[in-house]
Amino acid sequence: MALFRARALFCRCFSTSASHPTHICVVGSGPAGFYTAEKLLKALPNAQVDIIDRLPTPFGLVRSGVAPDHPETKIVVNQFTRVAQHQRCSFFGNIKLGSSISLSDLRELYHTVVLAYGAESDRSLKIPGEDWYGIHSAREFVWWYNGHPDCRNLNPGLKTTDTAVILGQGNVALDVARILLRPTSELGSTDIASHALEALQESSIRKVLLVGRRGPVQAACTAKELREVLGIKNLHIHIREADLLKSPTDEEEVKNSRIQRRVYELLAKAAASGPPHSGTGLRELHFVFFRKPEEFLSSVDEKDHVAGVRFEKTVLEGSSPGKQIARGTGEFEDLDCQMVLKSIGYKSVPIDGLPFDHQKV
Repeated sequence: MALFRARALFCRCFSTSASHPTHICVVGSGPAGFYTAEKLLKALPNAQVDIIDRLPTPFGLVRSGVAPDHPETKIVVNQFTRVAQHQRCSFFGNIKLGSSISLSDLRELYHTVVLAYGAESDRSLKIPGEDWYGIHSAREFVWWYNGHPDCRNLNPGLKTTDTAVILGQGNVALDVARILLRPTSELGSTDIASHALEALQESSIRKVLLVGRRGPVQAACTAKELREVLGIKNLHIHIREADLLKSPTDEEEVKNSRIQRRVYELLAKAAASGPPHSGTGLRELHFVFFRKPEEFLSSVDEKDHVAGVRFEKTVLEGSSPGKQIARGTGEFEDLDCQMVLKSIGYKSVPIDGLPFDHQKV
């Protein structure tokens, strides 16, 4: 029935736009979808562009991916709204490719179909215990605090432990750490989802560990994001002094990359500044380098509940700046926690009728 309604809807739209020599469908209403639609409308003066999305609301990652305390980034929705209001552009929500309508149906109805729906799943570590309670992807956590309907009922377990481990040191990992550590009195003035704000107000998290396979020179975050998390009030930053030592290859990488140089300088400065004055609400952020997850450790009291992570210590291999890889040393270290967030990248979802390379996603 849903497929019939979707086909009927598109057939009506298609018939009413017969005066347009080109009828284009853009699947996905995030930034990629709207930028594509905007360019098509400008380049093809007689084209009709329909944007469809599986959610009832548009804007994709701007709505569900951008941190709530980054309102300046969300201003782009004004530009996207103008595109949606263009007389030759239409938006249709609640249309899911693959169930509401198939790719072959869209190909019949449109001259061109553009797939811009992004990567809506998560990469896997493929290590023991990854599906245990207390382990979530950073994407799920971000969708949870941004009010995405898919993760509205996520229970991240903020009251069950005082320590959270975040695997990864990119911008998303820093976003997640900042939301966990920033005072909720400040988050209350943002557009964070109300259910997330309530849970964060009752959170027991006092220590967050950001763990990366490589060193501070190779950290994947930007200086802007790093500066924000380092600037949280009453936050103690912990970085092992030995981790800040640079190899000749690191020196070359820092010399050649302004971004990596700035990130390294911020980390080194934070490590040297020492802890802030003690007081109520003091929290800790630990940058842990040269560690890769080997397995998750289970709770003795509760089966299939995470109680820690076993890490293998690593060293960097390779002499090309920016291309060094982390190799395990055979030495291991266990970190206790009951909450783990994996920020290791996203994975695309295959669609029937479209070639898909499972090895490259």
